[in-house]
Amino acid sequence: MKLIFIASSLAIVWCMRLHPTVRRSYDKVLDTFRHYFLVAACFILALLVNEKFGFQEIFWAFSIYLEAVAILPQLVLLQRSGNVDNLTSHYVFFLGAYRALYILNWIYRYFTYTHFNRWIAFIAGLVQAALYADFFYYYYISWRNNAKLRLPA
Repeated sequence: MKLIFIASSLAIVWCMRLHPTVRRSYDKVLDTFRHYFLVAACFILALLVNEKFGFQEIFWAFSIYLEAVAILPQLVLLQRSGNVDNLTSHYVFFLGAYRALYILNWIYRYFTYTHFNRWIAFIAGLVQAALYADFFYYYYISWRNNAKLRLPA
C-alpha cells in the first residue's frame, strides 16, 4: 500500500508540474499562500510540543501538524477563485471525510485500548476537521440545491 501511495503521489506531482493540460490550469495570481511559513510553524511546534524529545518523535509530530494544515493552501485558493469544479469539490470533501473517519477511529481506540494516548494526533485531527467545516457547509448547500459549488470570495 505504501508503494501505491508513493507512486500515486509522484504521479500527481508529475501531472501538476509537467502535464500540459493540468499545468495550464494553474493560476499564479490567485495562488499567493505563503506555504513556507506554514511549514516553518509546524516544525517549530513539533520542536516545542512532542511526546518525547527525540529525532524520530519530532519528525513524527511535524508530519502530524503539517498534515493537519496541509489543506489550507488549497482551501485559500478555492476561496479566492470562488468557483469550484465538481472533481475538485468532491476531492476536497472526501479528504475531509477521511479525516472525520480517522477521528472516529481515535475515539474508538481511546475507549478500547488501555494505553492509547496519541493526543497530538487527536488534537491535530480536530484542527484539520475544523478547517474543513466551512467547506463542508457550502458543499452540503450545493449538493442539497443540486447546484455548482461556489465559495464566498
